[in-house]
Amino acid sequence: MLGDSITAGYGLARPEGLPARIQARLRQAGRNVRVIDAGVSGDTSAGGRARLAWALADRPHAVIVALGGNDALRGLTPAQMKANLAAILDTLAQRDTPVLLAGMMAPPNLGRDYGREFTEVFESLSRENPDVVFYPFLLDGVAGDPALNQPDRIHPSAEGADLIAQRMLPFIETLLDRVRVPASG
Repeated sequence: MLGDSITAGYGLARPEGLPARIQARLRQAGRNVRVIDAGVSGDTSAGGRARLAWALADRPHAVIVALGGNDALRGLTPAQMKANLAAILDTLAQRDTPVLLAGMMAPPNLGRDYGREFTEVFESLSRENPDVVFYPFLLDGVAGDPALNQPDRIHPSAEGADLIAQRMLPFIETLLDRVRVPASG
């Protein structure tokens, strides 16, 4: 799971973070998987792009791309974010690695136009890459709910991370159904 502080589980013990919660839910569903936490707090789409080769060193069979929140918080242009995310998706397509792209929304204080352009990046990438599984909003059902977020109101609490994992589960199972595990020899 290539991401930022949401993926890295900022403020949470490792077993409470999103990758661990996704792994636990997948195993409960009978899927013997290991979810690798490739989240770096503060990372933008450019940072994720720069460290993609490092993240792929473990040779994952599938990748969840969950970047973009810090692009908005830093006021980077949606065009810059799109170029970075497109490059990440292109690299993964060249490696024949199935991908789930998790969308993000810009904070409302950046204005309607920015918010619309920001959201459109994820939607257009999903249309341009029909093989990519698209989860429209990573924080769906959690953003804005004080009971599901840490006091900073940005990062999910343990309960919030578990709810995200629960909501993403059907999309991740679709992703896993696209994995072709190489025959061992």
